[in-house]
Amino acid sequence: MVVALIALAPFIAALLAPWITRFAGPMAGWILAIVPAAIFATFLSFIGPVSDLTAIQAGLDWIPAYGIRFSFFIDGLSLVFGALISGIGTFIIIYSGGYLAGHPHQGRFFSYMLMFMGSMLGLVLADNIFTLFVFWELTSITSFLLIGFDHSRQAARRAAIQALIVTGGGGLALLAGLIMLTLITGQNSLSGMLASAGVAQQSGAYLVAMLLVVAGAFAKSAQFPFHFWLPNAMEAPTPVSAYLHSATMVKAGVYLLARMNPVLGGTQAWFWILTVFGGITLLLGGVLALRQTDLKQKLAYTTLGSLGLLVMLIGFGTKEAVLGAVLYLCAHSLFKGALFMVAGTIDHGTGTRDITVLRGLREAMPVTFIAALLSGFSMAGFPIAIGFLAKEEMYLALTSGVWPDLLFLAVMVVGNACMMVVGLLIALRPFLGEPRPTPHVPHEGSVSLFAGPVVLGVLGIVAGLFTDWLNRVVLSPAGASIYDGAVDAQVHLAFDLLNPAIWASIVTWALGIALFWHADNVRLALRRVGEGIGWTFDAGFDAAMFGLIRFGDRVTRLLHHGRLELYLLLFFAVLAVSLLAPLIVSNSLPSLPDWPVLTFYEWGAVLIAAIGLITVVGARSRLTAIVALGIQGFAVAVIFMLFGAPDLSFTQFMVETLSVIILALVMTRLHLGKADHRELEAAIRDGTVAIAVGAGITILLLVVLQTDLDLSLTELFQATSTPIAHGRNIVNVILVDYRAIDTLGEISVVMAAGLAILALIRHRAKPESAKKPRSTRRKEKAA
Repeated sequence: MVVALIALAPFIAALLAPWITRFAGPMAGWILAIVPAAIFATFLSFIGPVSDLTAIQAGLDWIPAYGIRFSFFIDGLSLVFGALISGIGTFIIIYSGGYLAGHPHQGRFFSYMLMFMGSMLGLVLADNIFTLFVFWELTSITSFLLIGFDHSRQAARRAAIQALIVTGGGGLALLAGLIMLTLITGQNSLSGMLASAGVAQQSGAYLVAMLLVVAGAFAKSAQFPFHFWLPNAMEAPTPVSAYLHSATMVKAGVYLLARMNPVLGGTQAWFWILTVFGGITLLLGGVLALRQTDLKQKLAYTTLGSLGLLVMLIGFGTKEAVLGAVLYLCAHSLFKGALFMVAGTIDHGTGTRDITVLRGLREAMPVTFIAALLSGFSMAGFPIAIGFLAKEEMYLALTSGVWPDLLFLAVMVVGNACMMVVGLLIALRPFLGEPRPTPHVPHEGSVSLFAGPVVLGVLGIVAGLFTDWLNRVVLSPAGASIYDGAVDAQVHLAFDLLNPAIWASIVTWALGIALFWHADNVRLALRRVGEGIGWTFDAGFDAAMFGLIRFGDRVTRLLHHGRLELYLLLFFAVLAVSLLAPLIVSNSLPSLPDWPVLTFYEWGAVLIAAIGLITVVGARSRLTAIVALGIQGFAVAVIFMLFGAPDLSFTQFMVETLSVIILALVMTRLHLGKADHRELEAAIRDGTVAIAVGAGITILLLVVLQTDLDLSLTELFQATSTPIAHGRNIVNVILVDYRAIDTLGEISVVMAAGLAILALIRHRAKPESAKKPRSTRRKEKAA
C-alpha cells in the first residue's frame, strides 16, 4: 500500500495546505515541502529491487465486476519519473513559499500545486488504464486551475481554457485508444499489455488505436500541431511554469509514449509519426525561442523543442536512442526547472523578464548568477554536465550513416544549437555588461528562491561525473522498461575524437556560438518573418473556437426556436423513425394475429374507445376533444379491468380523471381559444406523424408478443416478493421496491409538471397599476 499512499499523500497535504499557510506564514513552503521530500526518499528506497528489474505492484479492487482495479506499479521508468516529480517538486514548493510570500491566496496556490503533484505521481505510477486515465484528466484539471490562478487577468483565463480544451480533447482520444487496446490485447492494465507486447501490432485495429493514443500524448506534450497552448501557459505564476515544464504535465505525453513503446512500437507507422512530428516540434520550438524577448517565453519554446526531441528518440526506439531519451529527460528536468526559477527570481528582483532590458545583475544577484551559469552550462551540453552525456548518447543513436538517420541527425543538431543559444543567453545576458535601469532596484532573492536553482544546477553538473551509478540505477532499469528488453547501459564521460557523436556535438557548439554571437540580429530577422507570415496556430485556435461558437449558435437557433408545436413534431417524427426503421431494415415485421373472440360487453368497451378516438380527432373545440379523450381513456381502463388487471385499471381511471380536470382547468385559466384551427397541410403532416408513431408502437408490441415468453423475472418476483420485500401484491412491490428509484423519478417528473402547470395558471396579466412600485402607488393614491 506504500505505492498507493505515494500518489495519495499530496492530495492529503493539499487539504491541509490553507491551514498550514495561515498558521505557519513564511515557513509554510518549507513545511509543506516535507511531503514531496518524504515521497522522494521513499522512491530512493525502491532503487534496489527496481535495479534488479523487479516491478513493485499494489492496488485494490475498484469495480470487480469488470476487472477494474485502482492499481499501481513501479519499474525503472516510473521510478525515474516519480523521483523527478517528487524531488523537483520539493524545491518548487519551497520556491513557491518565497515567490508568493504575502499573496492573499497563497494557501490555495499550495493546494493546487500539491494536487497537481499528486495527479502526476498517480499518472506515472498507475497500472490499470482507467486509473491512469483518471489521473491523466486530473493533471488537465489541476493545470487549468494553476494556469488561471491569476483569474483577474483575461490572458490567464484564456490560457487556462485553451490548455484545458487541447489536453482535455486529447484525453478523450486517449481513452478511446486505451479501450481499443484493452479489446485487442484482452488486458486492461499496463503491466498486462507489456506482458503481451507484440499482440497489438498484429491486429487490424492497430493503426486506429495507435493514432488515438499518440493524439492524446501529442496534445498533452504539446507536439506539433498542438504546440500552441504551452507557451501561453506561461501566464501562470513562475513556480507553475517551472514545475509544468521540468517534471510534470508536459512530460506526461512523453511518459505515455515511452511506456507504450513495447505495446505499439516497432512499426513503420510508429517510427515515422513520432520522428517526423517530433522533429518538426524540435525545430519549431528551437527557432521560435530565438525570436522571444521574455525569459519565460524563451524557456517555454525550448521546452517545446526538448519534448519534440524526446518524442523523436522514442520513435527511433533503438537502445542508444532510448538511453539518450532517458538521459536527456533527467538533464532537461534539472536545468529547465533551475532556469525557470532563475527567470522568476530575476523577475521578482527586478520587476521585468525582458532580456533586452536586463544587464549587469551579477553583483546584485550573485547566487542567482551562479545557478544560471550551472544550468545554462548543462543546457548547452558542455562536457562533464549530464546534458553533454545526453547529447552524446542521442547523437550516437543516429550515426549509422543511412539517410533517415542523417536527416534526423541534422534536425537534432540544429534544434540543440538553438536551445544552446537560449541557455547561454539566459545564463549570461542578464548578468554581464553594465547595469541598466529596471522597474525595481535589483536585489538577490531569499533562500527559498535560490535554494532550488542552486541545488538543481549543481546536480546537473555533478550527475555527469557519476556515470556508473547512472548506468546501474537510472539508465539500465528505465531503458529496459522502454525497450522491453535488457539494456546494459555503458554511458561514460569521454571526449573521443574518433567517435562521430563528438563531432556532431562540435558542430552543435559551433552553430550555437555563431547564433549566440548574432542573437539580436537573428531575433529581429525571425520577427520580420513572423510578421510577414501573419498567421499563427494560436490565432487558428481562436478562429476555430469562434467558428464553433457561431456554429453552436446557429444550431441552437435552428433547433431551439421556441415553438412547442415544432418541438413535439420533431420528437414524434424521430420516435416514428426509431420504431419503424429497425423493423423494416431487419425484416422483422410480424404476421397479423388472429382476432380475439370477445363478449358483447367487451365489444362495447372497444366500441366506446373507438368512438372516443374518432371524437377526439374530429372535435372542433378543445373542450370537446378533452372530454372525448377522457371517454376514450375510461374505455381503455374498462378493457384492463375486463381482462383481469384491476390495479392497472384503477390507475388508468385516476390518470384519466386527473388529466381531464387539469387540461380543462388549464384551458379555461389560460384563456385559450375554444377551437384549434389548422391549415390542411399542417393537419396532414401531424396526422401522418401520429399514424406512423401509432403504427410503430403497435407493430413493436406485436413483435414482442410473438416472441417466446421468458418467465424468469416473473418467477423471481413470485419467489422474492413476500420473503424479501414483505409484500403480497407483486405489482406494488415492483413499483416501490424493485423499481423504487424509477418510481421516484416518475413521481419527480409528475411533481415538476404539476408545479409548472400551477405557475402557468397563476400567471395572470397584472393591471398597469400593479406593475408600478408600491411607493409610487401610495403617492398616487394620496394625491
